[in-house]
Amino acid sequence: MAQLDLSRRSVLSSGLAVGAAALIGGGATALPGGRRDILAGVSRWNDRVQAAIFDPDQLAPIYKAREITSPIPFNSFYPEGLAPAVDPVSWRLEVAGKVGRQLSLGLLDLRAFDHHEQITRLICIEGWSAVGKWAGPRLSDVLDAAGADPAARFVTLTCADGYWTSIDRPSARHAQTILALDFLDRPLPRAFGAPARLRIPTKLGFKNAKHVVRIEVTDLRAGGYWENQGYGWFAGL
Repeated sequence: MAQLDLSRRSVLSSGLAVGAAALIGGGATALPGGRRDILAGVSRWNDRVQAAIFDPDQLAPIYKAREITSPIPFNSFYPEGLAPAVDPVSWRLEVAGKVGRQLSLGLLDLRAFDHHEQITRLICIEGWSAVGKWAGPRLSDVLDAAGADPAARFVTLTCADGYWTSIDRPSARHAQTILALDFLDRPLPRAFGAPARLRIPTKLGFKNAKHVVRIEVTDLRAGGYWENQGYGWFAGL
């Protein structure tokens, strides 16, 4: 059998991504049971293919400062005025699950980690994208500080606004996956997820959880706010 040429571009441009698109565009939870099960099965197939071709050493494109989008749109499951005002002084980030020691980190604790800047594109599943400058510690460094089990398969993120999502271990440890504390060289604003949000440019925007309060290392693929309503779970680019 000829070896398949599987790249992100070829997969997304082929029929393999049709199931996920149908789930998203059609509202999988509103479909009759049989059709919903079929589409859910295709979505799981898409997840497996994307995971198989994910290259943890391949970086998402880096842009120049002049290419930064202004303004960057607000996007959430609620209007901008309802974004939570999290007190940065009392806020804590809990790191738990399959770890050597549980951590409770404040903003100053996170700022003590090595910071990494990136100018990358956030791509929303609704069809828009925007380039921004983000900075913060790598998620992998925080996981290492907690002694995360290297064999644990997933990381679940829970947020102050009731949102949650989960990602695979290779994506969590990707060099560009950071806990963003700054945006455009200033502390992350409320609307964009203060005090800390996940910035993961190898995945679609809904994986970039805002206002993160808990990170759990686990072997359970927990789904997420949108994933449990039919969005594709892996959501890779």
